Amino acid sequence: MTRTRRLVVPAQNDQLAKLATFVASAAVDAGFNANTISRIELAVDEACSNIIDHAYAGAPGAIRCDVTTEPLQQLTIVLVDQGRPFNPDLVPEYEYCRSLNEAKIGGLGLHLMRQVMDDVCFEFSLPGVGNRLTMVKHYDRNSECP
Repeated sequence: MTRTRRLVVPAQNDQLAKLATFVASAAVDAGFNANTISRIELAVDEACSNIIDHAYAGAPGAIRCDVTTEPLQQLTIVLVDQGRPFNPDLVPEYEYCRSLNEAKIGGLGLHLMRQVMDDVCFEFSLPGVGNRLTMVKHYDRNSECP
């Protein structure tokens, strides 16, 4: 049975754990294993950190998180904010490096979201909505076995 739940939190770093727990609970209900759930939490943490740090950039605001579970099928996470939009196409492709000394700043969070989730869709400045990020993780029976 499909279920959608919603959490709205202030756009503050101290809310990241609350968001992760909320999403993890839904992922458990959808049937994902612990490893996949940790990866989903990472993607949500990166996305919400970007909203806090870049979209709001210290200004007050909120993050709305809607999670829809379709057990043994998929998990859909929708993050909505009213912050400053950005163009993800302008974020440089993440380049792997051999050492931290070679590491370049930027792009890792977006890269992680795209690696972890099956679908990542950004929509910006939607009338009556704001900015919307939709991430989908499909259930794979072969990789979700305990």
